[in-house]
Amino acid sequence: MSTLSLTLRDSATMLRRDVRHSLRNPTMTVSGLLTPIVMLLLFVYIFGGAIGAGLGYGTHGGSYINYVAPAILLMTVGSGCATTATNLCMDMNEGIIARFRTMAIFRASVLTGQVLGSLLRTMISVVLVIGVALLIGFRPSASLVTWIAALGLIALFTLAITWMGVVFGLIGKTPAGANSLSLIFQLLLPFTSSAFVSPDSMPVGVRWFAKFQPFTPVIDTLRGLLLGTPNGNSAILAVAWCVVLALVGYLWARAVYNRDLVR
Repeated sequence: MSTLSLTLRDSATMLRRDVRHSLRNPTMTVSGLLTPIVMLLLFVYIFGGAIGAGLGYGTHGGSYINYVAPAILLMTVGSGCATTATNLCMDMNEGIIARFRTMAIFRASVLTGQVLGSLLRTMISVVLVIGVALLIGFRPSASLVTWIAALGLIALFTLAITWMGVVFGLIGKTPAGANSLSLIFQLLLPFTSSAFVSPDSMPVGVRWFAKFQPFTPVIDTLRGLLLGTPNGNSAILAVAWCVVLALVGYLWARAVYNRDLVR
């Protein structure tokens, strides 16, 4: 068999293992699926009135859901990153990764299987969030083509963030530590972006950070695709950030994984 065939075969095997692992740990899997839905309901029905009024969206959530729903879709990606980091760190501590390193398999397939499994879980969660958002008032104006483009952007962002989650899983000493590192993409960056309010309403230093960090251009591009809002050059920045994060995450993860002693 060719190297490519072996790589695909071993990666498919690791993907099946990741899927079975998710099915055997329903608590973590369900938690990862439900967390973004809870966030959506929280920001529409609890905080939506106050925040939406400040942005001119009415006093009871109203069309604020159109503003916040695209952001929650990307927070779903952050939730998937945390799950990947935790699962991989557990595998590291239990010794199964050390066992894989001694087997006659394509070494990168161990990590690729984790990434593909996370992509599958995240896209399922994204579909669930979209369904709930539509039920509670989200009204996108996207055509079929722009829906496909939006889902493609989410998938690209998921690949990028998941590779960073793999890094966190490899360098985290404990599952809790790996999960804590993933909070960068699960909470810190989303909450300091254009996810819930416009960066223009933030203090100068925070505003600058909010405008140029990864989540803001991706969120703005997603809003533009789904709602037809102006997004300037955010699409170029969004794709650029996805490529940079994916490349950094992949190279960093490979370097850590290929070290003789990861622990």
